[in-house]
Amino acid sequence: VLEYQLKEQLYNWREEVRPRVIGKFDEKGEWTLPAGNWLLPAAGELTPAMIARVIASRIARFYTSPVIEERLKFLTEKEQSLKKKPRDIILRQPYFCSGCPHNTSTKLPDGSVALAGIGCHYMAMWVTPGTKMFSQMGGEGVTWAGIQPFTDTKHVFVNLGDGTYFHSGILAIRAAIAAKLNITYKLLYNDAVAMTGGQAVDGTLTVPMLTRQLEAEGVNKIVITTDEPEKYEGVQGLAAGITIHHRDELDRIQRELRETMGVTILIHDQTCAAEKRRRRKRGKMVDPARRVFINERVCEGCGDCGKKSNCLSVIPTETEYGRKRKIDQSSCNKDFSCLKGYCPSFVTLEGEVKPRRSKLGKDAFGSLPELPAPTLPSIDTPWSVLVTGVGGTGVVTIGGVLGVAARIDNIGATVLDQTGLAQKGGAVTTHLRFAREQNLLHAVRIAAGDANAVLGCDMVVSVTDDCLAKMRHGHTRAVINSYEAATGDVLKNPDMPFPSRTMVDTVKNAVGEGNLDQVDATQIATALMGDSIATNMFMLGFAWQRGLIPISEASIMRAIELNGAAIDMNKQAFIWGRHTAHDRIRVEKIAFPEVQASIKLANQTLDEFIARRVADLTAYQDAAYAARYTALVEKVRSAEHRVAPESEILTWSVARAYFRALAYKDEYEVARLYTDGEFQRQLAEQFDGSYTLNFSLGPTWLQWLAKNGQPKKFKLGGWVMGAFKMLAGMKGLRG
Repeated sequence: VLEYQLKEQLYNWREEVRPRVIGKFDEKGEWTLPAGNWLLPAAGELTPAMIARVIASRIARFYTSPVIEERLKFLTEKEQSLKKKPRDIILRQPYFCSGCPHNTSTKLPDGSVALAGIGCHYMAMWVTPGTKMFSQMGGEGVTWAGIQPFTDTKHVFVNLGDGTYFHSGILAIRAAIAAKLNITYKLLYNDAVAMTGGQAVDGTLTVPMLTRQLEAEGVNKIVITTDEPEKYEGVQGLAAGITIHHRDELDRIQRELRETMGVTILIHDQTCAAEKRRRRKRGKMVDPARRVFINERVCEGCGDCGKKSNCLSVIPTETEYGRKRKIDQSSCNKDFSCLKGYCPSFVTLEGEVKPRRSKLGKDAFGSLPELPAPTLPSIDTPWSVLVTGVGGTGVVTIGGVLGVAARIDNIGATVLDQTGLAQKGGAVTTHLRFAREQNLLHAVRIAAGDANAVLGCDMVVSVTDDCLAKMRHGHTRAVINSYEAATGDVLKNPDMPFPSRTMVDTVKNAVGEGNLDQVDATQIATALMGDSIATNMFMLGFAWQRGLIPISEASIMRAIELNGAAIDMNKQAFIWGRHTAHDRIRVEKIAFPEVQASIKLANQTLDEFIARRVADLTAYQDAAYAARYTALVEKVRSAEHRVAPESEILTWSVARAYFRALAYKDEYEVARLYTDGEFQRQLAEQFDGSYTLNFSLGPTWLQWLAKNGQPKKFKLGGWVMGAFKMLAGMKGLRG
C-alpha cells in the first residue's frame, strides 16, 4: 500500500531527480515483472521471517553481525525442515458447524456447478464438489455474465446469504436480471449474520419481504425450502405463486430450477445452527426433546450418514469390530439430517432425555491428595506460549483466562488470537507472551523458533507449518493432546487413516527428545467431567504442573471465576490436569475403571481373537456356521506357517475379513443385535431420563411408499423391539 502511494506522489518528478522506490520489487524490477525480481509476494500473508530476510538483504551492504547471520541461518534451516515434513500429515480445514443449514443448502444435483460468495458458505468450495470461485459481497454471480457466452454450461447456482443480500447482494441479482443470465440464486435465510458472530441483520428482513422485493425486481421464479414447512401455515404477504417445500425435496427442486430460463431464486429458510444453540441455552428457542443414538454393533462404518448430513457430530469410533460411527452428544445441534443415512443403526430417544454426565471426577475430586507446586518459569525475559486447537472448543477462552490472570498477577502480557474461518473443525491458534513488565514485550506474535511452550490441544493443528515454525529444537517444550479428533475429510473418506504416529514424531523432531509430553486429554477429561469441552482447561492444568505457564494458580482460578462460564467444571478440569501431569496412572484408573478389559481386548492373541469370533458366529447362526469360519482360518494359518513360520499377518487379515463376510447384517442379525442386551446397556450408560424409542428403518416391504425411486426410511415406534425379538428367533430361516 505504501509503495504505491509513494510512487503516485513521486511520479511527476523529473527523471534525473526522481528516486527509485523499492518495495514489492528490487532495483531491477520493471512493471513487466520479470522472474526473480519480487522482494515480497503480492498475494498471501507476509510473515515476520519473510520481511526480516528482505530487511537483512537491504542493509547487508552497510551492516551485518553474527546475530543477524545466525538468525538468517536459523530461518533458512527452519524453512528447509518444513519442506521435508511427512506428506501423510492431514489438514484441519474449517467446516460447517454441526447442523448448519449449509450442510443441506449448498448441495448440488449431479451435473451442476455453483459459485460461492462471502459468508460461511464460502467453505462450500472445499466441502461441496462442484462449487467454484467466489466474489466480493455484491458481486455474487456477476462473473457469470462474462463467462456464460463462452461456455457450453447453460446454468449455474450461486450461494448467497441473507446478510449479504441485505448489504449489497440484491445489486448482484439486479445485474444478473439485466444481463439476462440463466442463474439460480440459493438465498439462505438463516436469521443471523452467522460468520461474524450471529448478529441480527442490520434492519428488518423477513421471508415475505424478500419474496415481494425479488418479485418486483423481475425474477422468473421463487421457491422456498425449509426444515419446518409447517411454520408457513397462515403466513401472509408472500409474493404470488410461491410454493413451499421440505428441504428433503431440495434435489428435485434444484433440477427443475436449472431448466427454467432466466434468474430464479431458491430461498432456503433454516436458522443458523450456532444461533440455535445460543438461543436454546438462553431459553429463547425450544430445545427438541429428542436425541439420536447409533447402535455401534449394527453400524457397518460405511459413512453414509456423514455423507448425507455433512455433519461433524457424526464421528468415527474405533471398536473391536472395526471403525464405526457414533454421535458426539456434546456438539450435536439436533439437525437430525444424519437419519437419512440408509442404515438400520439409527435410533431416536424422545422425551425427557439427557446425555449422562460422568460423575467419576466429581465423586473422586474431594479425596485428591495435595500436589507439589511446580517451579514457574522466569519472566525476566519474555516467555512465549503457543496454544493450538479446534474452533469452538475453547482455545480463545484459554488465552482470555491467562491474559486476565496475568493482569491479576501484575505482570506484562499480550494475547493474539488467530481464528480465521474458525467454524467447527477449523484451526485456531493463540499467541501468549508474558514478561515481568509490559514494556519488555515488543510484539504480540511469537517469532519463528521463539515459543518456550506449545500447548497442543489438537494434534492436527500442532503440526501445521505455522505452528512448527514457532518451535525450536532444545528450546521449546510441548504438551500435545494425543486424541485423534476427526477432520471434515472423514465425512468424504470414511476409512481415512489418522496418521497420529507421524504427527507425534514430527513434533518430537521439532522440539527434541525429552521435550514432548503426550496425554489423551479428551478421553480423560470427558470420562472425568462428562463433557469434552473440559479438554482445553485440563490441558492448561497439565502444562501448568509441568512448569510451562508463568502465572500463579490462584490468579488462574480467579480468572476462571471472572470468565463466568462453567466455573466449577473449569476449575476441576484444571486441577485434574495437574494431577494427571503428576500421577497419570492414578488418574487413568479413576477415569477408566474398565480399562483392564480394554487392554485385554487390545492385546489379545490370535487364538483369543478367533475364539471370540467363533462365539459371535455361533450366536449369529449356529456351531456349524462357526465351523466354516474356523476351517478356513486354520487352513490359511497352516499355509502361512509353512512359508513363514514366525508370521501371522495373513491369518490375522483373513480372520478379520472372513468374519465380516460371514456376519453380514441381514434382518435376523440386526434384530439379534438390538435384543441381546448390549443395546439396552449402552443406552443406560449414555442417557438419563424417561424416554421412548423410535427406529429409523427402511424395510423393503414399505418401499412402495418411496418417491422418485429413491430408498426411503421410515420412523417406527418402540413396538419394533417386540418384532425384533420374534425376528431374532427366526434366524434358522436365514438363506
